Amino acid sequence: MRAAMRKKATAILTACVLAFGIAGCGDEELEFDEQSVTSAIGEQGQRDDQTQANTVGSIAAGIQSSDQGTSGGLTASSPQSGDDMRRGLDLRMSPDTAELQIQRYDGPVRQDYDKDGIWTIFVYLCGADLESGGGMATGDLQEMLGGAPGNYRFVVETGGASAWNNELVDNGALDRLVIQDQDISKVDSVAAANMGQADTLADFLIWGVENYESEHMGLVLWDHGGGSITGVCFDENYDRQSLDLKAIDQALLTAIERTQRRLDFVGFDACLMGTVETANIVASYADYMIGSQELEPGTGWDYTAIGNYLSKNPGAGMVDLGHRICDSFFEACKKNGEGDGVTLALMDMGAMDDLLITFHNFAHQMYDSGQDVRNRAVMIRGIQASDNFGGNNKSEGYTNMVDMGGIIDACASYADQAQRARTAIGKVVVYAINGAYHKNASGLSMYYPLCIQGSRELSIFGSVCISPYYLSFIDRNSQANLVSSVEEQTYDDSALTGGGAGWTYGIVQNPDYFSYADEVETTGESAYITFEDEPTLDEDGTYWFCLDENGCDNALDVHALVYEVSEDEEDLLTIGETTDVYGDWDTGVFTDGFDGYWLSLPDGQNLALYVVDETEDYVVYTCPIYLNGERSNLRIRYIYDGDNIEIEGTWDGIDEEGAAARDVVPLSVGDVIVPIYDAESMESDDEYEYTGQEYTVERDMEIYYDLLAEGDYMYAFCIDDIYGDYYITEPVMFHVDENGDVSFEEE
Repeated sequence: MRAAMRKKATAILTACVLAFGIAGCGDEELEFDEQSVTSAIGEQGQRDDQTQANTVGSIAAGIQSSDQGTSGGLTASSPQSGDDMRRGLDLRMSPDTAELQIQRYDGPVRQDYDKDGIWTIFVYLCGADLESGGGMATGDLQEMLGGAPGNYRFVVETGGASAWNNELVDNGALDRLVIQDQDISKVDSVAAANMGQADTLADFLIWGVENYESEHMGLVLWDHGGGSITGVCFDENYDRQSLDLKAIDQALLTAIERTQRRLDFVGFDACLMGTVETANIVASYADYMIGSQELEPGTGWDYTAIGNYLSKNPGAGMVDLGHRICDSFFEACKKNGEGDGVTLALMDMGAMDDLLITFHNFAHQMYDSGQDVRNRAVMIRGIQASDNFGGNNKSEGYTNMVDMGGIIDACASYADQAQRARTAIGKVVVYAINGAYHKNASGLSMYYPLCIQGSRELSIFGSVCISPYYLSFIDRNSQANLVSSVEEQTYDDSALTGGGAGWTYGIVQNPDYFSYADEVETTGESAYITFEDEPTLDEDGTYWFCLDENGCDNALDVHALVYEVSEDEEDLLTIGETTDVYGDWDTGVFTDGFDGYWLSLPDGQNLALYVVDETEDYVVYTCPIYLNGERSNLRIRYIYDGDNIEIEGTWDGIDEEGAAARDVVPLSVGDVIVPIYDAESMESDDEYEYTGQEYTVERDMEIYYDLLAEGDYMYAFCIDDIYGDYYITEPVMFHVDENGDVSFEEE
């Protein structure tokens, strides 16, 4: 029996007033005199048909050209077996020494440009639904206009949105704008094209450098981001196709071949793009990169602050400017109450090659140590516990972006190269801001499959992975799902390490190699989870079990699932997961620590809780809901000290194209919430979605942490294995009576 104590935690609901302009833009629209716009176009001059044809022809020829490299340097790597892309990087592993060999683009780079001190920042403004649905791109154009006059300019290409919230930008074209000295001019407009394709980006950058070359030049890619797998700039006019990393590589290579100019920086005003796989691409074309490991709020970078800084510091170098970009972003986020969850880092691309080499050496040791399944389990538990970014749960979807430093730390006991790799990260990440929720983030993420999404995802990762041994570590573990015991596991790494021929970056010789991932199914009955003592209730009513040696070696995590029996006793509703489980990996003994308390709406409806993040101080839950008729997720932070609850807001998660929603949106008074539950029939095996009742948000809304209401419930352990499957134990019934007492009983 467990005595009931009523607990109530109050969350202050901050009313959300969405102004049109976003980030201090007020209610004004961009309005410009049509004659001045036309004059600007005529003054700059439309590129004639021949110029356009030459540019497109150059791009097409570049894609198809053969290897132009010489022994003195790499101009461009040509397509190889199993690959149809050129790239500005030749990364290979010697078959004899297993050492990594790196050769980057070394074609002509001009130094004869004017040392005028001018900063030109090219902004590839793919508006997508951030603009059509919220005017956020227009808001950033207004921010660019707001900077004090100075020796800088923003050169912008707009597109990617079905509608624009200003009178200047043409919805049916790619417009090119110049913003300088608090004035904006439309200087060019070309036919609409897919901003998720390499040639569109290359064409803009070539045009930009040819017409607005200056001593300092940077490129900002603006839109949603999805990390190393799906990339950035999801064009809603072209089925939300995006620029993946290979497309970014191809575009930047085409641009540098044509313009013969490196960039001072490439920045991503987008979610999740601060990854080592992204930096590896950028390092061939720019001196620095700026990107966020985590989601970015919809307001993004503070362009007014950037302009003001360049106005006051006309001789600013890249490092100083990078500091200001990061700091002003953080300051704006804190002002909007979003500072705790954000990250942004400035990275030195000159230090990337040393990081690649040291990480590759580390990954080799990581892979070798993982031959022992017990070592592998400890490493994978540590990786799974590392900081990760962008959701990564059943309700919101998976980005599989994990902190690179956390991955290295998790395996440090099994790889003596770990400290060198950690030090190398510190040399790449020269400056970073981390909110309180990511205070130990290293500044760089990398792909690790917290949940494999299929063969396409693994194939894409195989083409951008920086070490064949890291790829093989992941592949070996993923393939283990095809068998049911350690004894049956056999793995040959030659397909990925290249065998006697060695490994080449971007090449997986067999295009169907990862097709096995589409055959892997989660069963809920993992054969790798085995017991010394089967789950049972002891004489005190405590539910417990003991894993045997094999079970401990193959288990990743233990949590519990709680189910509610519907009032008509026809449906079993999953009301989520709890980490209130006590365990000892040395003995294999795990017991329930459930006290019967749950989070609910003010009307008493239990919320389906799924863990997003857990630390010593708090746990973040996401709860699937319908918000005003649209599917979303309610995020709630439960702080252990004082049983305090914060309603963070709603987040739409990761969409089908792999783009992360940028904003966690605060609830507003009048919003209508309907809880969503996974359910199954008590009479059959049918599974379906079950929806609760409508609840209308009121001012000072409260979320209750309270004992479950009187009724029947069920409780089961869920034991994840290290290969991606799990084992759900036979549920036990528990009853909450009218006095709030909780009693467990076996059926």
